[in-house]
This record gives sequence, structure tokens and C-alpha cells, in this order.
Amino acid sequence: MDLSPVILSIPVYFILISFELIYTLLKRADYYRFSDAVTNISCGVGDQLIGVFAKVFTIGIYQFIYENFRVFDIENTILSFVIVFILADFLYYWSHRLSHEVNFLWAGHVVHHQSEEYNLSVALRQSWFHKFFTFAFYLPLAFMGFDTIAFIWANGLNLLYQFWIHTEMVGKMGFLENFMNTPSHHRVHHGRNPEYIDRNHAGVFIIWDKIFGTFEPEKITPVYGITTPVNSWNPVWVNVMPWTRISNEIKMMKSFKDKIKVIYKPPGWRPLAQGGTMKIPEVNRESYLKFKTVAPRTLNFYIFVQYAIAIGATAFFLFQQANFNNEQRILGASLIFLSIMNLGMMLERKRWSFILEFFRIIFTLLFIAYSFHELPIFKTILLSTSGIAFISLFWLITLSKYFKK
Repeated sequence: MDLSPVILSIPVYFILISFELIYTLLKRADYYRFSDAVTNISCGVGDQLIGVFAKVFTIGIYQFIYENFRVFDIENTILSFVIVFILADFLYYWSHRLSHEVNFLWAGHVVHHQSEEYNLSVALRQSWFHKFFTFAFYLPLAFMGFDTIAFIWANGLNLLYQFWIHTEMVGKMGFLENFMNTPSHHRVHHGRNPEYIDRNHAGVFIIWDKIFGTFEPEKITPVYGITTPVNSWNPVWVNVMPWTRISNEIKMMKSFKDKIKVIYKPPGWRPLAQGGTMKIPEVNRESYLKFKTVAPRTLNFYIFVQYAIAIGATAFFLFQQANFNNEQRILGASLIFLSIMNLGMMLERKRWSFILEFFRIIFTLLFIAYSFHELPIFKTILLSTSGIAFISLFWLITLSKYFKK
């Protein structure tokens, strides 16, 4: 079992999201949008799945440096953990800040900012590829001599803290605003208003922004999202699209020097010959139109049921993947990726997603038959999943009229 606090806290995430959802349904019915929340959670699912395989690379390098190149032997004590937690937060600030100021790092991080809402589900909207770049920011801790487990918990608790600040349900918090990152400070960070762009990069302690000149208090309610909306509910596309954007920008540059510059310059950079850096557009909360698609309730209910099953399967996979062989891990992760991608596309009522849904259900049955055939209760598992698959296929047929030709 993965002992990361992020993995262990998954049930708590969904409990808190449920409480926020119930509360806001009574106060503000438009606070959660089903399609947006599904996409946010799907990005989080993909991030955790990729993390199962990526940690061999990211954590492996940290461990290698710690074992072979550490300067000190730091004993694990309460004091040393407090120190590594503060240092990890300091390094997070610079990792996060540069992820807004360097174009190729922004391509990894931008996924977290794409949502045009601001609720707890947005905290789960994480990039699938960003960790492959940002892990390097924390390697000084390995050189210093903080062991791998201490770092994993310090970094995990940092991310865990940041979950609860993704809400509009909490106002300003008095004296805590002076030194802690709060929902008010982080709302600014997610705003696409020109005065809010690239502000408040803190993880836990807002003091870093105040020290290094990137702090901005919340003065008006932000318009959330990015200056060029992604306009899709497909979690695969929202993670890939930023990289296609950079590819297109490189193609636009006439000189080799400018092609290199567009990679490490800030987002929106252009050479003077092409008009210079793009201006951040003004935005008005009252007139801003969010991306939306319309789907009938019966289709949304089908997606909700299938998505709940996929989330349950993901939780099982994450907690039990250590007991799977490599082939089962790859097939299981692929099936979950297929599920979250296709259910996202079904929200847009794409015809091919309707057809692909048949194959997804059949693939699920085949995977279960392959992975669990040696268990004593295999017949019971196969019978129950076959029943669910049959009902799902019949239900899907009744929904065919809702998809585009």
C-alpha cells in the first residue's frame, strides 16, 4: 500500500467535496457544474495513476542522491521534520512561481488553472506531466541529507494543506492572512484578471510571496480560468493541448534563436517583430461566458453511475496495485484512462464516444476475467460484473439518440 498522505487522504477529499456540494446546493446551485467537476477529478485520477509509474523515476532519483551524495546524516526528529517541511514549502514556492514564468513549465502546470469554477474539486485538477520537471526543485533536500520518507511526507502534507484553500465558502481569515496561504489568497492565484496573473504562488506560507514581491490581496472576486480557455471536458486533451500550443508557437518563430526562446520565456512571449509579448486581456465577471455543453439528465445520470464505478475502481487500483504484476498495472491503468477520457467525451456528446463506450465496457469484462480468474470468488465477481455490463450496454443503447451524427 502507498503510504503517501495524498493517497491515504483520498476518502477525506471526497467527503469534504460532498459536504461542500450539499452546502452550496442550498446556498448557490451553480457553484458546482457536473461536467467541470468530472473533468477536474479525472485529471486528479490520471495524475495519481501516472504517479504509480513515475515515482520509480522521480523518487528513485531522490533516493539515489540521498544514498550517494548527501552531505549530512540528518536524524528523523520532530524538529528535523519541521525544518524539512518549511524548506519543502520554500522550494515549492520557486517551483510554482517558475511554472508560471517559464513557458514549458507552464505547459505542465496550466492544467490546474483551466477550470472556470473554484471549488474543492479544482484542487484535484492536476497535470499528468508536471512532476517530471518539478521534482528536480526538491533535490537539494536529498543533498542536504533529509531522507526520502521525510521528504515524501513533507511534500505530501504540503499538497494536502492546499486542498482546502480551493473554496469560495471561506472568507478572509483575520491574522492568518498575514503569514498563511488562505482561500482568499489562493482565489487571487486562480484569477485570470490582469492584476491577479502570476500572484500568490505560496503553498502553505504566504510569507514567501510577501518577501519576493509576488503578493496580491483579494480586492475583487476573480474571474477564474486561463486567458485562452481549453473548452473541453476530455482530460487527455486538456493535458496534451498545452504542449500542442508550444509546438505551434515554435513553428511560428522564424529564427532558431526565437524557437528556443519561446520554450523558456514567459507564456505569451513573442519577438518584437511579431508584436512583442501578448497583452493580458481585460475580463468582466458579469459578461464572461464560460464553456458549457448541454446534455439531458438521463445521459448525465448514466455518466454519473459509470463515473462512480470508475472512481471506485481507481481507489481499489491505487491501494492494491502493489499486489498486481506489471502487466495488470499497465492494463488496469489503461482501462481507467480509457474510462475517464471517454466519459468526458460523452459529456460533449461526440458520436465516436458512444461507439467507444461499447468497447470500454467489454474491455472491462475481459480485464476482470484476466486479472481475477485465480481468486476463489472469481465466479461471483464475473457474474456480478457481467450483470452490470449487460445493464450498462442496454442502457447505453437507449441513449444513442442523444449523440451527434
